[in-house]
Amino acid sequence: QVQLVESGGGWVQPGGSLRLSCVASGFTFSRFAMRWYRQAPGKERELVAGISSIGLVTDYADGVKGRFTISRDNSKNTVYLQMNSLKPEDTAVYYCNAISIETYWGQGTQVTVSS
Repeated sequence: QVQLVESGGGWVQPGGSLRLSCVASGFTFSRFAMRWYRQAPGKERELVAGISSIGLVTDYADGVKGRFTISRDNSKNTVYLQMNSLKPEDTAVYYCNAISIETYWGQGTQVTVSS
């Protein structure tokens, strides 16, 4: 059974930090590129960051470059998203996505940035 389980979301004040984790099971994690998406209320889901299967290549949306860092630990079947200098516009549900020939999604974790 394929599972992607996100954690680490919550409420934080502007300028704060959060670290999201996504633990994968039920498939060969190291063969999949991983991505983080987010969806704010009333908006379409957007790509935030991506990382290649063995972690050599990363990519970021323009709005998070320099603030967010994606990483992965294939020995733990886990992908991370370190989010620093958070802004109110980062408020969204954040989703983990595994992509190869098939694609899998997590259930999402809420991130709220407000004072």
